[in-house]
Amino acid sequence: MTDTSKPGEISTLMQRVLYEVKKVVVGQDQFLERVLVAILAQGHLLVEGVPGLAKTLTVKTLARALQGSFKRIQFTPDLVPADLVGTRIYNQKTGDFSVSLGPVFTNLLLADEINRAPAKVQSALLEVMQEYQVTIAGETFKVPQPFLVMATQNPIESEGTYPLPEAQVDRFMMKVLVRYPTPEEEFVIVERVTGMASAISAVATTAQLVELQQECKRVFVDPALIQYVVRLVTATREPERQGVKDMARYLSYGASPRASINLIEAGRALAYLRGRDYVLPEDIMDLAPDVLRHRLVLSYEALAEGLSADQLIVRLMQAIPPPAKPLENHVRVAANA
Repeated sequence: MTDTSKPGEISTLMQRVLYEVKKVVVGQDQFLERVLVAILAQGHLLVEGVPGLAKTLTVKTLARALQGSFKRIQFTPDLVPADLVGTRIYNQKTGDFSVSLGPVFTNLLLADEINRAPAKVQSALLEVMQEYQVTIAGETFKVPQPFLVMATQNPIESEGTYPLPEAQVDRFMMKVLVRYPTPEEEFVIVERVTGMASAISAVATTAQLVELQQECKRVFVDPALIQYVVRLVTATREPERQGVKDMARYLSYGASPRASINLIEAGRALAYLRGRDYVLPEDIMDLAPDVLRHRLVLSYEALAEGLSADQLIVRLMQAIPPPAKPLENHVRVAANA
């Protein structure tokens, strides 16, 4: 294990990345943390927020701090899959076809307003997210590593949109809600935007980030925590089996096993960011709403009562207590075994 792979060193390195991003982006601490978690856990983000909340700026600045490539696709109803993944182009001089790769071949990809593109385009992007490769005319091309897709949705406009089906939404590790800044934060935003632009320094490389992603997988997860995650996710599908029978009328469909996997992987990344080589219950509890909220299909009864997915998740977490915090020494012994 190299010096850069120690949790304390990782925490310091990621703090430096965060410091560079915060030179430009004001507030949005939870959103920034979730972006870093997704990068370390090799997951993808679905972000919901109104325009103008620095979603594009965050990813673009992060790419500069990590010396990675960044591309943005504005999704519109007239897009076709070739606009994303690339296509073959005929060269009249040589009489041959050459492959022109699309904008998905980048480290950080912002898919802006993904619900404005038709289903074929959405499926093409989600296939790249899952397989990390593109096939054009029978030839396979792998996307660069690391590879993160951050797709955005606008919650206030639904006209002319193509909502993502539940099966496709499930491909995203987390759905993050980005909210308006406080008046104090907005004051700082106006000051920064109307003043001199801050210089962003490159503090890490994509090669270092790939190494961190591999080391993140070594973070220890106590079996009791895995059992807790499975109980929590199972409760969204079969509430009566987990002692929360009254929740059954509010849930039409629950989360898939992919939710359990993503919650553990995200918990590892969050623990790693916080400088630990083991996961604690609070890591899981902090991330549970982000991992589960887009995977629940609410019943008409829940909608009629004005209940949100987040409110139901809170109820489930209150009904299913996490395991007692394991002793640090015990966890360290198990982690090093």
